[in-house]
Amino acid sequence: MSTRRPGYEVTRTLVDVAMGRVPANMVIQNGRWVNVHSGEILPHTDVAIVDGRIAFVGQNAQHTVGDFTQIIDADDRYLVPGLSDAHMHVESGMVTVTEFARAVIPHGTTSMFIDPHEIANVLGIDGVRLMHDEAATLPINVYVQMPSCVPSAPGLETPGASIGPAEVAEAMKWPGIIGLGEVMNFPGVYYNDIKMHAELAETMKAGKVIGGHYASLDLGLPFHGYVAGGPADDHEGTRKEDSIARVRQGMKAMLRLGSAWYDVASQVKAITENGLDSRNFILCTDDSHSGTLVREGHMNRVLRHAIAQGLRPITAIQMATLNTAEHFGLEKDIGSITPGRYADIVITSDLPTFPVELVIAAGKVVAENGMLLIQLPPYPYPRLAKDTVRLAKVLTTAEFDILSPEPVEVRVIGVIENQAPTRAETRVLPVRDGILQLDPRQDIAHLALIERHKGTGEIVNGFVSGFGFSEPCAVASTVAHDSHHMIVAGTSKNNMAAAANRLGEIGGGVVVYKDGEEIALVKLPIAGLMSNERAEIVAAEAERMVEAFQECGCHLNNAFMQLSLLALVVIPELRISDLGIVDVAKFETVPLFVG
Repeated sequence: MSTRRPGYEVTRTLVDVAMGRVPANMVIQNGRWVNVHSGEILPHTDVAIVDGRIAFVGQNAQHTVGDFTQIIDADDRYLVPGLSDAHMHVESGMVTVTEFARAVIPHGTTSMFIDPHEIANVLGIDGVRLMHDEAATLPINVYVQMPSCVPSAPGLETPGASIGPAEVAEAMKWPGIIGLGEVMNFPGVYYNDIKMHAELAETMKAGKVIGGHYASLDLGLPFHGYVAGGPADDHEGTRKEDSIARVRQGMKAMLRLGSAWYDVASQVKAITENGLDSRNFILCTDDSHSGTLVREGHMNRVLRHAIAQGLRPITAIQMATLNTAEHFGLEKDIGSITPGRYADIVITSDLPTFPVELVIAAGKVVAENGMLLIQLPPYPYPRLAKDTVRLAKVLTTAEFDILSPEPVEVRVIGVIENQAPTRAETRVLPVRDGILQLDPRQDIAHLALIERHKGTGEIVNGFVSGFGFSEPCAVASTVAHDSHHMIVAGTSKNNMAAAANRLGEIGGGVVVYKDGEEIALVKLPIAGLMSNERAEIVAAEAERMVEAFQECGCHLNNAFMQLSLLALVVIPELRISDLGIVDVAKFETVPLFVG
């Protein structure tokens, strides 16, 4: 259980330690203080800690040392504030909040700002409460943003549950809610949708931060209308001009490096080339796969990448610590190594490469050299979070037939590697016996969206390009942002039916079939989105899934993440939902056939 105490309970003790009247619980000696407030690195610094918070920072803390004070020799290494992920979805790691924390604490992450809108689309406010309550048990700071768009685009998709102003108002009273999650329904903001603006109003009344998600390249009046509606940050920029526009309008530009999104390099040029004030830029991951967490890291990975793009190390560190804390109004608790703040500290011997050698959270050593040193018991999810995959019947190949008397031009969703947007493409496909056929020469796969929340039996068929499948295969997933129906892609209807039925049997996950055989499986029994296994176990299963994609001919970087976003009807250009093919530029469904 988290033992972090509010600052007002410990001020007198902090003063007593700072004055030398009471000994500290822990003193870190001889470190290089990375001061994110002043932008300096100060050598020969000691830090005295009591009751989980910092009491004194200076060149000599010997006056705070008592008989039982724990001494840590920093040995002239850097003392860096614990890293913060300003915007992320735990569910993208395919693990619970506890298991995500277990994976990232050794990487130096001590604060996370999570938006559980994935589980909200399956279980509604009950799912949000489950993750909120789990977060409160952890030894690091896990702040929860109340999902704003469930569904993300009303009228274009049907989630398993919905959230409105009443639910937002209720959640704003919960202790761990930090604000409103990314407002993906950006047309709803600039067209003054009543429900959307009521959610914004409830957040403003609570004095909390509204998260942004303006997934459009149009920086004209719609963008200005969106900003006027209240979103205070945005992580959907992909170009330098996107980050510049957001910062100039008073937003925080969140630059993300996730498992499949590489948006830091292009946007950080607003600082390195245009000289914009870096204090208005924040680093985040958005979506990190468990394999990325295990093999490459978390915010330490983002930090290294940002420094490699030309940022001064202390500037990049500010963007992963203090900038985030100030944005959410938490600078008195987190974001810096200064008196009164939680003692969340990373010790590292080098800033550009940032090896995480010791992690302290709320004054306790929690990890060293990549090893977690504390116990985190698994969190027990109740039955309501399981058995959420409901298919109307056993599926056959006939469900995937698309009828046409002659060759026809069809709309095709074009995948763009390492980016969330897609391309709206068209292809002319052949016909055999009145049924459209795939043309392997055109790199086209069959795509289907299967309703799985209510068991309606609804199936929408379409096509996708860019996966490069060259074998008779299929992949099915109950992770399909944001409504999380079942999505299936493949070159063989037999394999597609087998893959879909398999997920119906096990209650959700990701499965790959090739030549009629199951070759990879990741079980995700919690809402069809998460496993209760440890991240390294899920990562191993996911690694096998990546290999299975490759065995089918697909060599996209993180192809699964690309697949899981094909139903995300708030990011241009073309998507699929349970209501049809969606043209996101027009925010309307369109026929599969062109003309």
